[in-house]
Amino acid sequence: MKVNVQSVNFDADIKLIEFIQKRLDKLEQYYNKIISADVYLKVQKTSNKENKITEVRLFVPGDDMVATKTCKTFEQCIDECAAALERQLKRRKEKLISH
Repeated sequence: MKVNVQSVNFDADIKLIEFIQKRLDKLEQYYNKIISADVYLKVQKTSNKENKITEVRLFVPGDDMVATKTCKTFEQCIDECAAALERQLKRRKEKLISH
């Protein structure tokens, strides 16, 4: 799957990009018609420690799936977004099978 990573106001580390690619590739186990994914990484300027925002948009035939999370680290955000997208993909696959 093709993953586009865009980091706003900072440069993403290669290790982070590889982690994102590896984690999102696992989503193809649940639904094999995923076209691509866009990942937006942002850092809020606040005193709060949970200032990392991650938005993942999956492009699937028919419609798109989006998950947005705010956490302390980008890795944690990616894990939570992937878990949310995993649930959405399972629900979509069950809906398609039942029809």
